[in-house]
Amino acid sequence: MRVGLYPGTFDPITLGHIDIIRRAAALVDRLVIGVAINRDKGPLFTLEERVAMIEEACKGFSDEIDTEIVVHPFENLLIDCAHDVGAQVIVRGLRAVADFEYEYQMVGMNRVLDSSVETVFLMAEARHQAIASKLVKEIARLDGDVSNFVTPPVQKALLSKLGKS
Repeated sequence: MRVGLYPGTFDPITLGHIDIIRRAAALVDRLVIGVAINRDKGPLFTLEERVAMIEEACKGFSDEIDTEIVVHPFENLLIDCAHDVGAQVIVRGLRAVADFEYEYQMVGMNRVLDSSVETVFLMAEARHQAIASKLVKEIARLDGDVSNFVTPPVQKALLSKLGKS
């Protein structure tokens, strides 16, 4: 069984993330969406809220694509998380060249830690390349329309969290 791990903070999950999840799920038998706890980033949403939003956004994918999708919170090294879930492949989404420079360093470090785990990069669809959770939160904070960047339930949760609903 080919297991892939798509890690991220997902604060909140965006249409760009969902695009990568759909396409990554087509490449593996089981896709684990690793939700990084990462207290240093100071996420807007709690871990439980992020997990629930991801599960809501992905329900039905498993049947459509015939791939098991599991949400798995983690706080350890990414390579250790890959071991924990039995992943042979780490999936990373790329939006721009700047993403590649950071990801290139991460791949190098992960290869030193365990060269048997491969990293695969998927480019976001063109219409999703500008979407970043950080920017979505900023747009929502400033009363902008985020409906082109997140699902309706995520938009509702975001506006509620910011006291804008």
